[in-house]
Order: sequence, then structure tokens, then C-alpha cells
Amino acid sequence: MSSPRSETLRAEARADLARLRARYPAQFRTDRAARLHAGLILGGLIGLAGFGVWQFEMSPARILNGLGRLGSFALLMLPPSPEGHLGTFVHALGETLGIAFLGTLTAAILAFPVALLAARNVVPNPFAHFAVRRSLDVMRSVDVLIWALIWINVVGLGPFAGMLAIASADFGAFGKLFSEAIETCDRRPGEGVVASGGSALHRIRFGLIPGVLPVLASQVLYFFESNTRSATIIGIVGAGGIGQYLTELIRVLELKQVAFLVLMILATVAAIDWVSTRLRRAIIGPAAR
Repeated sequence: MSSPRSETLRAEARADLARLRARYPAQFRTDRAARLHAGLILGGLIGLAGFGVWQFEMSPARILNGLGRLGSFALLMLPPSPEGHLGTFVHALGETLGIAFLGTLTAAILAFPVALLAARNVVPNPFAHFAVRRSLDVMRSVDVLIWALIWINVVGLGPFAGMLAIASADFGAFGKLFSEAIETCDRRPGEGVVASGGSALHRIRFGLIPGVLPVLASQVLYFFESNTRSATIIGIVGAGGIGQYLTELIRVLELKQVAFLVLMILATVAAIDWVSTRLRRAIIGPAAR
């Protein structure tokens, strides 16, 4: 049973709500057009999802039928074992890490000067800005696997093609991210450099780069972590690394060795994530994740 005080509080709340409705009627008015628009969008998304389910012949029965085969594969993977190829697998894993590291580093070095051209607060010319931004969009619209196939036909099979593929795919992404970080940088240090007699290059070197460098370094570390997985994938098409062994062992159903390779990849990615997270926190503070 409600107490007299709670009833009084409810009455005061209703009175406050009535006053707010009278003072701000537009905020409390039901916008039927907006609701209809939102309903049409939601209905369209549901219809599109339903069409996709029908088009791809998705059904719980197919999943349930495949669970038995999945269980058989899982049993064939136990226990994980290198079966005498541990040295070869470790060398291939090191090659994968080298592909990711060199590809990420190359992309970051090449993308930084281009990002300066794409930033509005560095190059105010709208035509140059538009041309550079669209060029970066073209580069990052091509997936790393496509770049790997392209570079394999240019330089041949091996880790060099994988490194070039990662560098090509990350170049556009780094250029976009770097330019956005530069545009949002605090302008006051640069204005102070110019006011003290510095040139435009001095403004960039001493007023802009120190402010954005921690953010850029954090982004590079994150991409290196992600590219470790990408380097495994592109190895499947012949771009070097542990992916070559992974695809061949899956093809011949050497599933114990496949399980061992997967565990190696998981452990490596977890270690890189742990180190990368702490480096990002050291660079940009405890808020980094």
C-alpha cells in the first residue's frame, strides 16, 4: 500500500510533466511521419534479411545435419600434434609475423605524407584534398586477398607478395585514419609556432605531429595485431607464411597438424594482443583498449 508521501511525490511528478508539456509542446508531440519512416526502414531491413535467408537456402535442418560431420572433424583433430614438423611450423609462423610487421610498417610510412595532403588543415586546396581522398578510397576498397592475388602475379609466390598485399590494403586505410586524426588535432600549438615566427613546415613539425603521433602509433599497433591474422589468410593463396601449410594440411585431412597450427596462431594472436594493449596504454594513456 502506498504511503501518503509517495502519493504526494507522484502528484508532483505528474504536475511537473504537465508543465513541461505545456512549455515544450513540440518535444512531446508524436511525429507520425517519423514513426512511419522508421517503420518502413525496419520493415525493409526485415524483408531484406528474409530474402537473404531464402536466397541462400539457410535452414536449421542443414545446420543440424552438418553438426555430425563437424563433430567427426573435431575428433580427428585430437590430440593436436606437429608430428615431427615443429621446426617447419615455427619458421612459417615467424614468416607470417614478418609479413604482418613489414607490411604494416611500410603502409604507415608511405601513408603518413599522403595523409598530410588529405587533411584540410594542412592542404586547404579542395581539389587536391578531393583527389587524394578518392585515391585512398580506391586503395582501401580492394580487399587484402585480392591484393595478394595481384602481387603474386607481379612478383611471384612467397612472403614478398604477402608483404606488398598487406601494405597496399593498409595504405588506403592508414591514409584515411591518419588524415582524420590530423584534422581533429588541436590547432593552438601550430598557431603558437607560426606566431613565434615559424614557417608552415615548422607548424607541421613542431605544432601538429607531436599532437597526433600517439594516436597514429596506437592505430599502427592495432593494425599490426589485425594483420597477423590477415597474413595467415593470404598465405592460403600462396603469399607465404603459415597459411600455405594450413591449406595443404586441410586438403589432405592431416587434422591433428591443422589443430596444432590453429593453436599456434591463437597463442600468437593472444600474445600480440596482450603486448599491443599495454603499448597502446603506455602511448595514449589508460583509456586505450
